[in-house]
Amino acid sequence: MDAKYVILMLLPIPAFFLSLFIGTYPLPPDVALGVLFGKIFSPFWQTSYPQVYETVIFDIRLPRIILAIGGGIALSVSGTSLQGLFKNPLVDSYILGVSAGAGLGAAIAIAFLPNVPGAVQVFSFLFGFMAFVLSYYVAKNKGETPIVSLVLAGIIVTALFSAGLSIIKFFTDINRMAGVVYWLMGSLAISGWGEVLQTLPIIIVGFMIIYFMRWRLNVLSMGDEEARALGVNIERDRQIVLIATTLMVSSFVSVAGVIGWIGLVVPHTVRMLMKTPDNRVIVPLSASIGAIFLLLADDLARSATSFELPVGVITTLIGAPFFLYLLKRRGGDVWR
Repeated sequence: MDAKYVILMLLPIPAFFLSLFIGTYPLPPDVALGVLFGKIFSPFWQTSYPQVYETVIFDIRLPRIILAIGGGIALSVSGTSLQGLFKNPLVDSYILGVSAGAGLGAAIAIAFLPNVPGAVQVFSFLFGFMAFVLSYYVAKNKGETPIVSLVLAGIIVTALFSAGLSIIKFFTDINRMAGVVYWLMGSLAISGWGEVLQTLPIIIVGFMIIYFMRWRLNVLSMGDEEARALGVNIERDRQIVLIATTLMVSSFVSVAGVIGWIGLVVPHTVRMLMKTPDNRVIVPLSASIGAIFLLLADDLARSATSFELPVGVITTLIGAPFFLYLLKRRGGDVWR
C-alpha cells in the first residue's frame, strides 16, 4: 500500500486530538488528554480534575469534533461521487438543490416556529431532500435520467427555492431574520450529542454505500454506453448514489447550516496529491481530507477571535482562493 495513502488516511487522528486542546476555554494537552482518557478508561485510569473540565471536553468539544468529522466526510464524499457521476469537475451536492431547499426549510422554521424544539433540523432536512426529489423527477424522462437534464433541473429548483427563501426573509421579523442569516452562513456552535445522534448514523450509512460502490463510480464516469456495455444498471446505480449523497448532505446541513466549498475543493486536492482519478482511492481519501478540512476550519472559527465566526465563512475564505490557485496551476483543466 502506498505510504502517502496511509499517511493521509491517518491524519484525522492528530487533527482530532489537536481540536480537543483548542477553544475559547484553553486546556493544556496533558489536562485535556487526562480528562478524556480518565473518563473513557475509568476506573483503570485514575484522574482528578474539576467538573468544568469534563463539561468542556465531553459536552462541548467532543460532540462538535465528531460532528465536524462527519460533516467533512459527508460534504467531500458527496462532491467526489457527483463529480465522478456527472463527469464534471464543478459539481457538488448543492447543484441538486439540496442547499437551497434546506435553507428554505430552516428559514420557515426560524421565522414561524421559533419555539418548537427541533423544527429547524426537521424542516431543513425535509426541504433539502424534497428539493432533490423534485430535481430528479423533473429530469426523469421515459424511465431514464439524463445527466444534462438533472443538472438543469437542479439549477431550476435551486432558483425556485432561493426565491422562496427571499420571500421568507422579506416578511420575517428583523430579530428572527438574524437567525436565518446566521444559519445560512453555517456553524457548528449548537453541536451537541443530540445533533450527533441525529446526523451521524445517516452519514455513516451513506458513506458506506458510496464506499462499496466506488468501483461502480469508475464505470459510470466512463459514459452511459460504455457502462451499459459492461453490464452496469445505470439508472439503478445512479439513483443509489444520488440518494446516498443527498441523505448525507441533507442530514448534516439540517444541523450545521450551509457550509460550502468542501465538496468542490477536497476531491480536486486528493486527485492532485494522488495523481489518479480512480474512485477506489479518491473516495476514502476524500473522506479523510474532508474531515480534516472541516475540523481545522472549525478550530479556526472558534479560536481566531474573541467571538465565534461562522465556519461557512472560513471554508469559503480558504476554499475559493485555493480553487483559483488550482485552476491557474492546471491551466484551466481542474479535472486532470
